[in-house]
Amino acid sequence: MLKILICIIAGLGAGLGTGFAGMSAAAVISPVLITFLDMDSYMAVGIALASDVLASAVSAYTYGKNKNLDIKNGIIMMISVLCFTMVGSYVASIVPRTTMGNFSVFMTFLLGVKFIVKPVVEPKQRLKSATDKQKAIRSALCGVMVGFICGFIGAGGGMMMLLVLTSVLGYELKTAVGTSVFIMSATALTGSVSHFAIGGKPDMLALVVCIVSTLVFAQVAAYFANKAKPTTLNRITGAILVILGLSIFAVKYFKG
Repeated sequence: MLKILICIIAGLGAGLGTGFAGMSAAAVISPVLITFLDMDSYMAVGIALASDVLASAVSAYTYGKNKNLDIKNGIIMMISVLCFTMVGSYVASIVPRTTMGNFSVFMTFLLGVKFIVKPVVEPKQRLKSATDKQKAIRSALCGVMVGFICGFIGAGGGMMMLLVLTSVLGYELKTAVGTSVFIMSATALTGSVSHFAIGGKPDMLALVVCIVSTLVFAQVAAYFANKAKPTTLNRITGAILVILGLSIFAVKYFKG
């Protein structure tokens, strides 16, 4: 029962992060499973990525229905991300991930502060003035970076994608989140399959509970996110990211 409760709580946090901020479920599920269930870190990321698949797909459908999804450039970025997710997943199996994981958590915190202090309400000028070719090239190049990070640590994938879509490519937040979860549904599938193929069979109880819990709460969050005003959504997203970053830092500090 304790394992089920922990997995439900992990799914709750992951689902809200996915639905509101387009984040990878690994940002929440991985540290929770590792810290409270003493699960192998590589397997925990695999379960977290598997939890992302349906949650991200359903959230993407909700954002798309509300016209907050850039499918054309999203597909270009997705292909690029997919290729390098597999590369990142392989490298993750043979390289220590502590340093990169700490960087991801720190960036999550900073991104949260940025959304609270300076909301992203309208598309930036460079997105409006860019040609289709320029958008495609930028999406592909950014996908290389995001894909590697997603496969390497999982926890940085969705966060880095949100950072890239808003700060580098110039998307307003709702479209950035919608496009992020659209891409994450495919990258998470690739990443989880790669992890399980390399690391072996996962804990099935934890896997099923995390998937269901994340799916339910992601759908709830995506529904409310699409109804919220852009500035309100920015502040909610920022608060989630800040709380997430501080929580993981606190858990690591007290456990250490």
